[in-house]
Amino acid sequence: MSVLAEVTGSLNALGSIGYGLAAIGPGIGVGIIFGQGVQAIARQPEAYGLIRQNMLLGFVLTEALALIGLVAPFMFR
Repeated sequence: MSVLAEVTGSLNALGSIGYGLAAIGPGIGVGIIFGQGVQAIARQPEAYGLIRQNMLLGFVLTEALALIGLVAPFMFR
């Protein structure tokens, strides 16, 4: 039984490591979204409203993926 407990503990630790690695993608995505958005606003300030709207939409979708990645391991246990 102790071997089974060790395997279960190892799998939980792997889930935590997996989420940590999965969070890198959305982090990079958010950085790209806001970096390119600020650059676009600097180049064309009159389109601020449209660019900001698209930036926020991209941010929300990217963060939704991160939250799904956080919740998925708990759902499949």
